[in-house]
Amino acid sequence: MLPKVFFFRWFLLISLLILPAVASAADTIRVGFFPNITHAQALVGKERRIFEQKTGRAIDWKSFNAGPSAMEALLAGQLDLVYVGPNPAVNAFMRSKGRSLRIIAGSASGGAALVVPKESIVASAKDLKGKKVAAPEMGNTQDVALRYWLKQGGMKAGADLQVISTKNPEIFNFFKQRQIAAAWVPEPWLSRLVLEAGGRVLIDEKRLWSSEKFPTAVLVARADFLKTDADTVKRFLDGHIETGEWIKKHPVEAKIAINAQLATLTGKALPAKLLDQAFANVLLTYDPLSAELLISAGRAGELGYLPKESVFPRGRLSEIFDLTILNGLLTERRLPVVK
Repeated sequence: MLPKVFFFRWFLLISLLILPAVASAADTIRVGFFPNITHAQALVGKERRIFEQKTGRAIDWKSFNAGPSAMEALLAGQLDLVYVGPNPAVNAFMRSKGRSLRIIAGSASGGAALVVPKESIVASAKDLKGKKVAAPEMGNTQDVALRYWLKQGGMKAGADLQVISTKNPEIFNFFKQRQIAAAWVPEPWLSRLVLEAGGRVLIDEKRLWSSEKFPTAVLVARADFLKTDADTVKRFLDGHIETGEWIKKHPVEAKIAINAQLATLTGKALPAKLLDQAFANVLLTYDPLSAELLISAGRAGELGYLPKESVFPRGRLSEIFDLTILNGLLTERRLPVVK
């Protein structure tokens, strides 16, 4: 059973929706993101000031460790746009009865895995019985993937083993000191565990999907912001598409920009070999991979993370997507539209 404090915190935040949203300064867009390779468009865009150029407005960048805390900020009216994992976005959407946000584009696929020490004999979920494993934050996308995989393997978090929810740098330290038996993390922490902490990949999450694609990060807009400032959203989205395409065409320069931001945000740039491996594990995409996202949301529901049908019917979950502006821009750029 999930801790009551998890639901209480969400209740308090959703209650804020009945109050007027905290307005941002007219010339500033508040954007949330994580210092992860799966948020490459944000990192490169921030470093090269692409979004300021596209929108003609200042960007107030706010860095987070994981999705639930980023969604708290959005629900409290402290963010206009946010790069975030799909499961926290779905959770916030449903708990707000569909009022709080819309997914307006995809950002990344892949780049997440379950890592165990090289010397570990763990080969399946059952081998983790009685042990400690970690994920970045309760309810985040990697946490849901971990708990669902454990459930499929006949193991229940809390009863058969302990799942620790903590920040990625702490997961790295716990893993290096062998205080945890495994960790489900995104890039670049996945590659750091392998190359710097003596780990090996036990489960590459993309292998669990028939298409080998699944949403790791999406771009979300606060619903009120999307409604009242659609032109700014369009300009930002155009920058998002342009940045993703630029990264694909200029991987060397992109990795330099990403590393510069990681050094600023985390205090440490990544070694070239590690950055190359992490970068190769992530597929950047403007496609939110809606079919896979809805499957992932169903898994979160099975784990008890989503509200009951009486709060918001899961049959209406597709309403979380508003891809109208995105597809208009893709058509203008003669790129394939998405569903």
